[in-house]
Amino acid sequence: MSESSNAVPGQAGVAPAALPDPAAAALAQNQAAVATTQVPDAQPQGFSHFIAQSDLIGKSLFVVLLVMSLASWYLIVVKSIANMRTKRRSKQFLDKFWQSTSLDAVANEINTHGANDPFSHLASHAMHARDHHAKFGAAKLEEAGSQSDFVMRTMRKVIDEETAKLESGLTVLASVGSTAPFVGLFGTVWGVYHALVAIGMGGGATIDRIAGPVGEALIMTGVGLAVAIPAVLAFNAFVRRNRVLLAQLDAFAHDLFAFLTTGQQIDNEGRVRAIR
Repeated sequence: MSESSNAVPGQAGVAPAALPDPAAAALAQNQAAVATTQVPDAQPQGFSHFIAQSDLIGKSLFVVLLVMSLASWYLIVVKSIANMRTKRRSKQFLDKFWQSTSLDAVANEINTHGANDPFSHLASHAMHARDHHAKFGAAKLEEAGSQSDFVMRTMRKVIDEETAKLESGLTVLASVGSTAPFVGLFGTVWGVYHALVAIGMGGGATIDRIAGPVGEALIMTGVGLAVAIPAVLAFNAFVRRNRVLLAQLDAFAHDLFAFLTTGQQIDNEGRVRAIR
């Protein structure tokens, strides 16, 4: 008997149905589940969000850092301008001083333009002290001693005043540079502590829930460093500038004292030479 006689009636020429693939079915099911699942909105992250959700202590630390930054930058700008002005005026006075023919000409120059720099301030008080002692003598206890002693005390007092004036504000810069990093670090520790407490109370501590709040808290350390670094650099620059200026002022005071007491200038080797 032929094979065609064994075919079932009504199904002649129809191919058998293919069996379903389990892997393909599982992939399709997963894709459908992902498509129907609503993705939750990501929580906003950043420094502003950290400040907004921080407590009173966190906001207070940020305000402290902000005040430190404003104070340090104010001092940096003001003292930079003052140092440039002092340097220019000091150079102009020294050029006129050593080109003058006498101390009377220097006194007239100071009376005309004023004592607007440390060198002219020192020269003005030294000449006034010499003239005062020559005219009135030791009328007071502070004027006791010889004329050279009185002039020396006056010059030393002026140098101390100029030193205090140059060093004004440096304490603030030093304090900001040394404490701002620790203020920022304390803000970071406080923020991490509260972030971990909130995560622990909410349950399900996963890396995506921890990374955001902890990363926000670390910004406070960066803010502290951003406040401290300019203050430290400015402090070192101002200290060096003051050291150089005070060394020049001390050398000028040495020459001025020698000129006021002897009418001559002492050179670097200790020999006396005339001043024009």
